[in-house]
Amino acid sequence: MGPTASGKTALAIDLVERLPCEIISVDSALVYRGMDIGTAKPSLDIRARVPHRLIDIRDPNEAYSAAQFRVDALQAMDEITGAGRIPLLVGGTMLYFRALERGLAPLPPAHPDLRRDLLRQFERLGSAPMHRWLAVLDAASAARIHPNDPQRIQRALEVYLTTGRALGDHWAEAAAQELPYRVVKLAQAPGLAVGQARSFQAGPLQAGSGERERHALRERIAARFDAMLAAGFEAEVESLRVRGDLHPTLPSMRAVGYRQMWHYLDGDYDFARMRELAITATRQLAKRQLTWLRSESDCLWLPEGAPLLDQALERLACAGIGAS
Repeated sequence: MGPTASGKTALAIDLVERLPCEIISVDSALVYRGMDIGTAKPSLDIRARVPHRLIDIRDPNEAYSAAQFRVDALQAMDEITGAGRIPLLVGGTMLYFRALERGLAPLPPAHPDLRRDLLRQFERLGSAPMHRWLAVLDAASAARIHPNDPQRIQRALEVYLTTGRALGDHWAEAAAQELPYRVVKLAQAPGLAVGQARSFQAGPLQAGSGERERHALRERIAARFDAMLAAGFEAEVESLRVRGDLHPTLPSMRAVGYRQMWHYLDGDYDFARMRELAITATRQLAKRQLTWLRSESDCLWLPEGAPLLDQALERLACAGIGAS
């Protein structure tokens, strides 16, 4: 687990080469075919050497939910363990991790007319006013959801406006869906020093490492987006646009980077502004991911300052997995 641009994929590949693991992607954007550069999808060469499950399983015009992820991930985990191997779940979509571990409440399906109306309001007003509206209707959900997280704000509004009940009420009614596996959570935190991590290797990340962490991530995120641009990200989005069946309100096209590039190609702003907005959106995503990870009470943190693979193997050995 870890924020975007923290190097999760590289570590996962190293682990597969040392332990009998198979990778399951936990990323809401990697499920989509044809979205390769902007999602930092592992290359075909890497996937030929180290297969990744739950990548390229949906067309960008299709929806994919946390509930469907849970079904698919559990099936993959059953197949992997049935072959005597270890499922290694890798990604940054924290809601997917939580859905897998804790289960999901049965929620009402999205109402197309209501969703279109909400999307128009988001486009016209922006996320912050919609978040304030959510706070009036469902204060508990608003407290959990960041004001710059339009997809989760929209879904919480949909649930309330469809049912007249807060999202938390639906979750409270969910029957326990115990995960039939022992879970070991490894979390990467760029900028976190070795000494800082030792005091909370199996506890929530404390706030003291914040500025170092943010600076390291800012640098990585900007560099990675520039590398995506150099690799042909603009052409990738243009090829998706010319299909004619995609639009910027689809979940796939609302992924960070894709939305900003789409609006740039629409002429809404210039290239420099697109780059600035995409990097900012990615940094906001990383901040939300780190905030989520801080709330996890049982993560084994992998700080910088020592080889990540050695740290991961040491922590796994302490948990009874592999050899020290």
